[in-house]
Amino acid sequence: MPPETVTEAKSPARTGPTDRSQARARAARHHKLLVHGTRVLLLVGLIGLWEGLARAAVIDPFNFSMPSRIWDQMSQWALHGTPQGSLWEQIWYTLYEALLGWVIGVIGGVVLGIALGRIRFLADVLGPYIKVLNALPRIVLAPIFLIWFGLGPASKVASAVVLVFFPVFFNAFQGAREVDRNLVANSRILGASNRQVTLQVVIPSATSWIFTSLHVSFGFALIGAIVGEYIGATKGLGLLVSASQGTFNAAGVYAAMVILAVVALLAEGLLAFLERRLFRWKPADAADGR
Repeated sequence: MPPETVTEAKSPARTGPTDRSQARARAARHHKLLVHGTRVLLLVGLIGLWEGLARAAVIDPFNFSMPSRIWDQMSQWALHGTPQGSLWEQIWYTLYEALLGWVIGVIGGVVLGIALGRIRFLADVLGPYIKVLNALPRIVLAPIFLIWFGLGPASKVASAVVLVFFPVFFNAFQGAREVDRNLVANSRILGASNRQVTLQVVIPSATSWIFTSLHVSFGFALIGAIVGEYIGATKGLGLLVSASQGTFNAAGVYAAMVILAVVALLAEGLLAFLERRLFRWKPADAADGR
């Protein structure tokens, strides 16, 4: 009898954890490049469409301006300054007001939010007043602050504070209320005082809630500073918007808005970086909201 031939079936190579991790990393990089590329193409397409429609007089270039004029206006401000002084001085003035108002509003919102979240009696007493104040259209307070504090930065800081305080307060309050009761009970069993429970359990647990509000609140701080400057100021980007509008300079209005958008995006990027550093323990999927 002829010898039997044994045919060995080739088994597919097993995929180990390292290979799967590399595949996921490649897929993530590909997705990130695709997203960024699509964003750039969308932005370029919108700018090109705007420029083309304005040059073809489909839209009125006097009222809507065009990207090339906006770029020329920003270049002129950067190289030769604005009627109110150096462009960088205007940016710093607005940024200073927004940052100071943001810091004061965040500190006040976090402290009062944690306090009312921990002390039910205090929440029951102050709750209705906070709801009434939150219901007020806070932008209309800017003229009142202008009367109280004058044309200087104090009125703009006050406008930024009232816009920042409430979103931070409600997130801090909710974060303090959502703390795992088992953690609090275990801390009590181990002999922790109220102060230790607040500092070592409640505040760390509410940090992610607070950081969520920080992303939105800095934009509100910029809005408060800009609205205050628009109503009355001696310097700042809001004054540039007001002056450009008063001279029917649409390119100047859009140029100031572009500068504001860049400042807001840089601030958002810095906050996102700080959040990643503080919450490195979080899984990547959880951080991305997936």
